[in-house]
Amino acid sequence: MSKLDDKIELYTAELKKVGMRPDAVLLRKVTKACGPSIYTKDGEKVSASDKKELDRVKQNFMSKKLGIAEKSLDGGIAHAIERIGKSNRNKYRAVFYYILVKKFKKESIFA
Repeated sequence: MSKLDDKIELYTAELKKVGMRPDAVLLRKVTKACGPSIYTKDGEKVSASDKKELDRVKQNFMSKKLGIAEKSLDGGIAHAIERIGKSNRNKYRAVFYYILVKKFKKESIFA
């Protein structure tokens, strides 16, 4: 298996832990959209306690990539954190982004 396949397997397991049945094709596309960040220890996860990190997620992924309106950004972040679990330290970027894509029904962007 490739490194990407290993990551997707990990992310699939994480999504199942939070009660989601991930769409394998969509998860692969969202994971690829994360780029090389998923292969670094720091870049692989979203730090929910770091305001600058969350601002980057809002600006670079939610606003630019998904086209989410400003008024919905904080609610989307809160939803993803709640879904993964506030106490769960493993807020994987691809899982976080996948949850946001599903919440805002933006799957067509990755078609």
